[in-house]
Amino acid sequence: MISILIFTHNDAPSLTACLKSVAWSDDIVVFDTFSTDRTTDIAKESNARIIQRTFDNEIDHRAAALTTSFKNPWVFILDANETAISRLREEMISLISDPRRTEVAYRARHREMFLGKWIKHSSLYPNWQLRLFRPEKITPTPADFAVDGKEGILANYLERHRFAKGIRHWLSTNNAESTAEAHRFAALLSINKINWRSLLSTHWQQRRDALKELSFRLPFRSFWIFMYLMVLRRGVLDGPPGWTYCRLRAHYNFMVQAKLEELQRRQRDEPPG
Repeated sequence: MISILIFTHNDAPSLTACLKSVAWSDDIVVFDTFSTDRTTDIAKESNARIIQRTFDNEIDHRAAALTTSFKNPWVFILDANETAISRLREEMISLISDPRRTEVAYRARHREMFLGKWIKHSSLYPNWQLRLFRPEKITPTPADFAVDGKEGILANYLERHRFAKGIRHWLSTNNAESTAEAHRFAALLSINKINWRSLLSTHWQQRRDALKELSFRLPFRSFWIFMYLMVLRRGVLDGPPGWTYCRLRAHYNFMVQAKLEELQRRQRDEPPG
């Protein structure tokens, strides 16, 4: 069988559905950052193991989670706002039970759900992320995981309900995340050198990160993000939910850009206001 690893922090509104979608596992680990709502109560009701740790940074937090003594050799990772469709379970069990397979990790896509609709186009689908793996074969990196061995991909997908707690909560959370991202790109841009090699990389994650770094050098970035999602990514085909989704994504990038400019002014010893 497969062990399950779920990261949580005040995820009571979405955790029940998440746990129900992986109830087939005999080892569910909820890695919680001391939630103050009913998150841990819901986890206990589902007979999940609960491990609590104070969040410090993304890499160390994920590395700590991987030191868990899992009951099974394979681990499937997901967030509390995600659910796994039944076909995904069947596919994973089939793959890891096949002695001819040499993969040590598998990537999967997620479908972004918003206002009851799959945001197929403007959510940048498909966004491949490492989900199923042998813990001893992976190492956390700033944006993903490094894999010591062969990777594969899963044909089936997860559903992500990023707005399960409401748009107000999403905006509040992204206020903190936009600050962290502004600091990260301030450090990158201070080098004042474009990573052309990564822009031409055949590895999608390196190429995506390099394109994102390049975009921060463009004026009116949030406007171009909105146009990219609505026009080039055909977000207009996602209907009214897609319009709202693109506006929210552009707003997030506007916050990052504004905070980045503030940091750069401070680095030049100029008043931020």
